[in-house]
Amino acid sequence: MRIENDNIYPNCQVITRTVEVGGLTKSQLIQKLQQYSILINEYGDRLLADDKFTTSDTKYSLQTVELTVGDLGFPDGATTAQIFKRASELGLELCPLELGPHLRLEYLDQPEGSANLIQRHQAPSGSITIASEILAEDDDFPKGFYLRRINGVLWLRGYRADHLHGWNPDDHFIFCQAKKNGC
Repeated sequence: MRIENDNIYPNCQVITRTVEVGGLTKSQLIQKLQQYSILINEYGDRLLADDKFTTSDTKYSLQTVELTVGDLGFPDGATTAQIFKRASELGLELCPLELGPHLRLEYLDQPEGSANLIQRHQAPSGSITIASEILAEDDDFPKGFYLRRINGVLWLRGYRADHLHGWNPDDHFIFCQAKKNGC
């Protein structure tokens, strides 16, 4: 699918949200995820357990923008570095890692993803990847979180991707609007 240049962000359809972040310790956040029966995969657990995953003591609001890789002007897909660079050029910022669990707790009505067999090394149907700073260059360490609903179950999942991984044009990402825009 070819996307015309005038249909890239900000001249495309996006989903914006205001998300409350912070105010919970790491253990309180995990407990709240369990309270809402949100499942976490092994990579998500590794991210949450890592010392580099920190939470803010103070609550604050973030303005987020959900868009596709194609909306960023990549009709044939792109690598993570290309996606993050283009988003930055367009005035979007990476999200704090703690946004993932907080957004999962607020976005309880995520539409159902496809239960079809997942193609290996591809984002699952209906998933939304949180664009956040990568904590470790190690290819075996998770790079961030994504949200998914499958068979009625909400997931907070971590994912791995090396620097060569190609994201598809229909893959969804969430970025933060730049602080100068009210964040």
